[in-house]
Amino acid sequence: MKFTKRNNILYLRKRVPRRYAMIEPREYVWISLHTDLEDVAKRKAPNIWDEMLEAWEAKLHGDDDDAEVRFEAARDLAAIRGYRYLPAAQVAKLPRKELFNRVKSVRRSDGSIDQTEAAALLGGAKKPEVTISRALEMFWTLAHDRIRGKSKEQIRVWRNLRMKAVKNLIDVIGDRPIADITGDDMLDFRQWWQDRIDEGNLKAGSANKDLAYIGSILRTVNKMKRLGLNLPLSDLRIKEGDKKTRPSFSREWIRDKILAPGVLDGLNIEARGILLGMVNTGYRPSEGACMTSAQIILDHTVPQISIEPVGRTLKSQYARRQIPLLGVSLEAFKMCPDGFPRYANSSSLSATINKYMRENGLMETPEHTLYGLRHSFEDRMLDAGIDDRVRRDLFGHSLSRERYGQGASLEQARDLLKPVAL
Repeated sequence: MKFTKRNNILYLRKRVPRRYAMIEPREYVWISLHTDLEDVAKRKAPNIWDEMLEAWEAKLHGDDDDAEVRFEAARDLAAIRGYRYLPAAQVAKLPRKELFNRVKSVRRSDGSIDQTEAAALLGGAKKPEVTISRALEMFWTLAHDRIRGKSKEQIRVWRNLRMKAVKNLIDVIGDRPIADITGDDMLDFRQWWQDRIDEGNLKAGSANKDLAYIGSILRTVNKMKRLGLNLPLSDLRIKEGDKKTRPSFSREWIRDKILAPGVLDGLNIEARGILLGMVNTGYRPSEGACMTSAQIILDHTVPQISIEPVGRTLKSQYARRQIPLLGVSLEAFKMCPDGFPRYANSSSLSATINKYMRENGLMETPEHTLYGLRHSFEDRMLDAGIDDRVRRDLFGHSLSRERYGQGASLEQARDLLKPVAL
């Protein structure tokens, strides 16, 4: 780079790239390097030129018709100039020295005002109106870290639940800017849910999930986009009644009905394998569905399955575990040693099995579902006097105290489970 000395100070003289002609009227720029030493100037010049390019880029974006892009560009330009973007009302309250420096920075050499610089440094950029639907679009990007490690099916469910909640809110109060949402709006939405609950169509838990998803979306956008809004999202939860406990299947029902010869032959082999695998392991249906050959370990002194976050996230940190295989569950995995690819990324498993069991008289009561096999496994362990720590480790549940040691070995767990296996 070549430098020119003015008043004993070295300057960098560069032609303005054509890309920025619409926002930079000068053909050439002279940039002070604030030194008379050429070796110092050589070190400083590349960074100073990069900052100039960044500022021009920010100005270029500020010329965009999109209000969000313009506002982001103004914030970026303020940061490049060494200032924090503030609304005009706050700029006016700054200490006199900083206010003077900001005003000085927006003047061109000919005394005219650079309007783009003024919008950034003096707070003239208008905050964009973010509607409820737009907030959801922004949320997908802002919360991308929350789906890291999830499977395609988990992501689909995660997104759909939030899309449904936002659609419900828009249906009730309209797709208004989130800055305009009032406490009355949210109370109207709460009452809409309360009316549906009172009609007996839905439960309070569904309403509270919607409220939680909406709260998460709006708070995330408000925080990450630095909108500074006071959102009326607190004290909206609807009181839930006593939660129903999912009934477990009795040992006799499983033995005499579900495991009766030929009863499950009409169920496809993978669904049948997952069901039978659940009988003596108590895994969650989704955990069984995502098993791979690497997690099904049959050539071991203790045949076992290893539940791990492979291609998906687990329900909690405690869900990672190993479970010995015994009885019909061992036979099920011998039948499907490579896992269950048909259901690895599908949401149809429970519906398929529940439908088959109801149509074939395999539900012990109308309230029973496939999940009752998990509860039955725990009941049988409890009846056998198996220690709480061992039960929780096998079930993937947390302890109410700190975990000490490694817990029961696979061999110990296998021996404890033998009397309860079917």
